[in-house]
Amino acid sequence: MNSVTTAGGEAVGCGGSEWLPLLHAIADRADRIALRYFRTADLRVDRKVDGSPVSQADRAIETMARELMAARAPAAGVYGEEQGGSPAGGGTRLIIDPIDGTRNFVRGIPVFASLLAIERDGVIIAGVVSAPALRARWHAARGQGAFAATRRLRVSAIGELARAHVFHGDLSGRAEGPTVPRLHALLASVERTRGFGDFYQHMLVAEGAGEIAVDPDLKPWDIAAVKMIVEEAGGRCTSFAGDDSLSGGNLLSTNGALHEAALAFLRP
Repeated sequence: MNSVTTAGGEAVGCGGSEWLPLLHAIADRADRIALRYFRTADLRVDRKVDGSPVSQADRAIETMARELMAARAPAAGVYGEEQGGSPAGGGTRLIIDPIDGTRNFVRGIPVFASLLAIERDGVIIAGVVSAPALRARWHAARGQGAFAATRRLRVSAIGELARAHVFHGDLSGRAEGPTVPRLHALLASVERTRGFGDFYQHMLVAEGAGEIAVDPDLKPWDIAAVKMIVEEAGGRCTSFAGDDSLSGGNLLSTNGALHEAALAFLRP
């Protein structure tokens, strides 16, 4: 059985909640790195092959996370946005997006976060989303609920589209990939829409501040942690096709009650 080695050297089991102290330790260090570079003149930003930006903060956070995992959970693998995958010992690995919302980060917009999740045998069992510029952090372990600090998160109970608040990212910008064919029809059917985008829209669904979040172009590291938190808050997350995996390429988060209604608009 896999184990996590704590700071005191003892090994603990690999259930979801046992991984949270390590994820929080990574998040603490990630927060410090991100804030060191945020809104500074010396931030170096490069362009990846696909044209998306990557900053020195992205790279530094992922490197730090890999080093801490190697020290405290050496049997586990790591799968990250910037450095790819390493072997997952015993089927367990960290999935990390060092800075979700890099475009926000490099422009001085405070809506960015480090996304951290533990996957075991293909199932996400723990997740942390840490947004230091917002002074916010959310976490969840499978079967243990979702929390912002000590506050238990619960999705809303609204069951009518006409009363729903829907969050979305980019609607037409070239940087965000193809537009969603029937997204505007969905937006026209609800009470209110807001374009928060990235991780934050999903955390708002988990908090019960809205009912639906639509994210059209994602990788597994964008999905893993936020999916864990929304689901543990009582919500539901799938691809637009209704796929429950991390590889669907997009993400629909809802309070559960409105999931099928939203899928009726978004399903290819």
